[in-house]
Amino acid sequence: MSRGTYGTFAGVSTPADSTSTGAMSYTTGVGRGNAKHSSLDSEPARGHDILKGDIVVGAIAGDEARQATEDEHNLSFRDAVRLYPSSIGWSVFFSLGIIMTAFDPQLLGNLYATPAFQRDMGYLYQGSWIISAPWQTGLGMGSPIGQVVGAFFAPYPMEKYGRKKTFGACVILTAAFIFIQFFARTLPVLVGELLGGLVLGTYATIAPTYASEASPVALRGVLTSYINLSFVMGQLIANGVIAGTSTLSDHWAYSGPFASQWIWCLVILVGWPFAPESPWFLIRKGRLDEAENALRRLASKKVDVKPAMAMMIETDRLEQELEAGTTYFDCFQKINRRRTEIAMGVYSIQVISGIYLVGYATYFFTLAGLPTDKAFDMSIGFLALGFVGTLCSWVLLQKFGRRTIYNTGLAALVVLLLVIGILDCVPGYTENAPLIWAQSSLMLVWNFCYGLSVGPVCFVILCEVSATKVRSKTIAVATATQALVGIVMTIAIPYLINPDQANARGKIGFFFGGLSALSLVWSFFRVPETKGRTYEELDIMFSRKVATRLFKEYHVE
Repeated sequence: MSRGTYGTFAGVSTPADSTSTGAMSYTTGVGRGNAKHSSLDSEPARGHDILKGDIVVGAIAGDEARQATEDEHNLSFRDAVRLYPSSIGWSVFFSLGIIMTAFDPQLLGNLYATPAFQRDMGYLYQGSWIISAPWQTGLGMGSPIGQVVGAFFAPYPMEKYGRKKTFGACVILTAAFIFIQFFARTLPVLVGELLGGLVLGTYATIAPTYASEASPVALRGVLTSYINLSFVMGQLIANGVIAGTSTLSDHWAYSGPFASQWIWCLVILVGWPFAPESPWFLIRKGRLDEAENALRRLASKKVDVKPAMAMMIETDRLEQELEAGTTYFDCFQKINRRRTEIAMGVYSIQVISGIYLVGYATYFFTLAGLPTDKAFDMSIGFLALGFVGTLCSWVLLQKFGRRTIYNTGLAALVVLLLVIGILDCVPGYTENAPLIWAQSSLMLVWNFCYGLSVGPVCFVILCEVSATKVRSKTIAVATATQALVGIVMTIAIPYLINPDQANARGKIGFFFGGLSALSLVWSFFRVPETKGRTYEELDIMFSRKVATRLFKEYHVE
């Protein structure tokens, strides 16, 4: 592969001092959110695609631009890692916000099984201290409500001030709200969780948006699926922290874990000034010089970024021709409605398939009959397998399509959840230690399968089906929808598993197994294959209403 074909998101080499690519050119100092295209103004577009009514929806101006798309497809994962180390590094950096987002609710869920927290915050029930279901529900609302409000709010500053400035401001607010948690000694004070949750919800929109906009096609699957790994790491670290402090007999058993969240804020604020802005945001604002500089910072010195600029400008122009707006309303316009539905669906299935049980893992294992120390150990193993599963998913993403991995994994979750429910129905279950360990072990297998498929691939699909002009808002809508479903689960789970309520224990597998089965049917008919497609190709395919089953083999001229 030549030096020119290595380096661009589009992979085309141009002279170092040129500001044009083939028939396309871009100029600096254009109006806000616009870019000038000489090929569109002065000559007919070549290689154009025409829909019904003779509407031109895609114009790839010139042979170089077409070649750029081909080279994007031909860029291997190994070459992409070598040529875009900064893209990987900064995507990982922005995902630190996701670690904080996952750490907080996981921490809270594990505190319900911490003796000091139970004693200080709970009440006696049949000789044991527990936190009441209403309080568990109320405190657990911080994360899902925060995701709803934070997700809807985040795109406004993201589109006005950029991904970088929004990220920095949110981290400062998070650091401030941790003080409420740290000094809390009663449950009413811990309602400050709601305030912290409002900010934590923004990271679920910022991180995937930045990762999808800062990476070439070859890296997009891994870097967007890394969002799920960040969730797992946050949960795993929270479990590790709690395992280390749960034996303390005073308030440091829970104040210490709350204070540990400041470490993430410090790390982010130290590195934040050096982070590049998203080039897609800068292009839509007409700040082309800054966009080119951002692209250079995201790539190695071997990379010629000008063709990448040209292709990004061309994609933005195509979406303008398709009348793809930038408001929340535009997410539900005819041109984007199908894409928004898919984004909302795959993200909501994370909750429907049982992921909210992760936050109650330790508590679930104790209710299943394991000793408290063994329950903590099991919960760490539970999350560690999710971590390993997500790492393994990166290999699958290079070999198989998103649709195949997602649907196969979801089918496996259905089977595992139903088996977990069946084991709980065996007579004498509570007295049968092997059955208790078998059920708990199946929960570990379930989390591995989730981390291998539905968990990480959801973020890949979510980012790839979203149109670039409304990506942040589409992700926000999907995040808010997932959070609303999460609110329902946050209310339901404590009442389903608490011993003073339904005491369902493992039978909860029937509940989530049934919902997962319905989700599998929807996914089979609605989730298309997006592997290896540029954003421009996806714009064209969705505009042509290509059938779900035909996405994989469809050829865009």
